[in-house]
Amino acid sequence: MQRKWFQYWFNSPFYHILYSQRNDAEAEFLIDNLSAYLKPAADSRILDIACGRGRHAIYLNKKGYDVTGIDLSEQSIKYAQQFEQKNLHFFVHDMRKLCFINYFDIAMNLFTSFGYFETEKDHVNAIKAFRKGLKADGTLVIDYFNTQKIIKNLTHQETKTVEGIEFHLNKFVAEGKIIKHINFEHRGKPYAFEERVQAFTLADFERMFEKSGLKISATFGSYGLDPFDETKSDRLILICKKA
Repeated sequence: MQRKWFQYWFNSPFYHILYSQRNDAEAEFLIDNLSAYLKPAADSRILDIACGRGRHAIYLNKKGYDVTGIDLSEQSIKYAQQFEQKNLHFFVHDMRKLCFINYFDIAMNLFTSFGYFETEKDHVNAIKAFRKGLKADGTLVIDYFNTQKIIKNLTHQETKTVEGIEFHLNKFVAEGKIIKHINFEHRGKPYAFEERVQAFTLADFERMFEKSGLKISATFGSYGLDPFDETKSDRLILICKKA
């Protein structure tokens, strides 16, 4: 089976170099606000889906929760596993094939770690897997970018220099996806990667959740959990329960 763009790119050391300035304070701010809103019990089990190198999972665990992080990238999970302890575990796993059943109080998919697959069926299968992993009264949180605002403010061409590498970024919208081409040279060798993320709107999520047996109980538009406004909000944060 041919490897997909996300299997190459998220497993590449250059992915972590390009995004090395990711803001841990921002990630912790979101987790603090979600914890205050959801009020998980002290012994809650939380799943971090597409956890990357584990920054959200590690912080959730510091708050005292039992946390499992899963990601498709072997490299990211290998990195995260150095932080493992009694109530914090990381596994290489495809979100479409989660094998947990009625196990978690909360499942989180944060920082637009969704929308990577080619078909809606794949995305619905992933959401069904998230649902299956939740207890009957469990909660799913999806944090996505606000597609309308992203498209309206798309910077088509951008150059970023990080650790001496000049990354040339080219962004555009095609086939219902927001696509980013990433080109650079390293030690005289050219590299080319891409990101392809579905331009999902709130209506798309509502339709997919309905197919998956979930319903949205709240929507927010920022990491401060402000109300969602499709023209102004930076994020689309969805809080869902089993229907």
